[in-house]
Amino acid sequence: MKRTEPGVPATPTIQVIERMFALIDVLASREEAISLKEISEKTGLHPSTTHRILNDLAIGRFVDRPEAGSYRLGMRLLELGNMVKGRLNVRDAALHPMRELHKQIQQPVNLSMRQGDEIVYIERAYSERSGMQVVRAIGGRAPLHLTSTGKLFLAADDPQRVRAYATRTGLSGHTRNSITQLPVLERELSKARQYGVARDNEELEMGVRCMAAGIYDDQDKLVAGLSISAPADRLDEGWLPRLQDTAQEISVALGHRPTPR
Repeated sequence: MKRTEPGVPATPTIQVIERMFALIDVLASREEAISLKEISEKTGLHPSTTHRILNDLAIGRFVDRPEAGSYRLGMRLLELGNMVKGRLNVRDAALHPMRELHKQIQQPVNLSMRQGDEIVYIERAYSERSGMQVVRAIGGRAPLHLTSTGKLFLAADDPQRVRAYATRTGLSGHTRNSITQLPVLERELSKARQYGVARDNEELEMGVRCMAAGIYDDQDKLVAGLSISAPADRLDEGWLPRLQDTAQEISVALGHRPTPR
């Protein structure tokens, strides 16, 4: 018997979502396209209801219509699946090296990825017994231009994309140290490209400094950033080689072939 966690419903509480899941399950059971009639029969939904939900899913590219009256799973599901796969792989590859780095420096180590115009923290390594620390919450978000990892991602963009980001966000600041002017940001990104690391000098939060190194996949694509955050007067530049080595170790685990620094 299938067991569920206490207090968690076995089925969605919103009927249309339950129906949507049922339709996707039917489509997933077959490699070829399926007719509307067969989908309706297998789910027990009225053809008009089936047609309406499938059309909405097609708008979002979750479902394809190779020809009138037939449906199959869409490419959007593949795109999302690849995103999740990449994120989980990065986390799995990073967790042990992150913990080892934390043991060496006794400061929190963060793993974060880009989502749109922000980074999101997806993992961390820290100890509650390490005294004064800067601990980022998993799931927390921050603007790209105010964070060390975010700057790595911006540095990987071409100049036109960086300018578009600046226009969209207005480069709003959080502290008196925040970079809010595009020319200053561009100079900062140029340094990040040159040295392969980036820093946050009390730009997101006063009293907190960070340094970050990039994590790359087998296609040489920047997929995440590994950062050390610490009280401003405790961040040690001597940690940087260890940070870079750890980021490279994770990258190699993802299939990346590193080039000598």
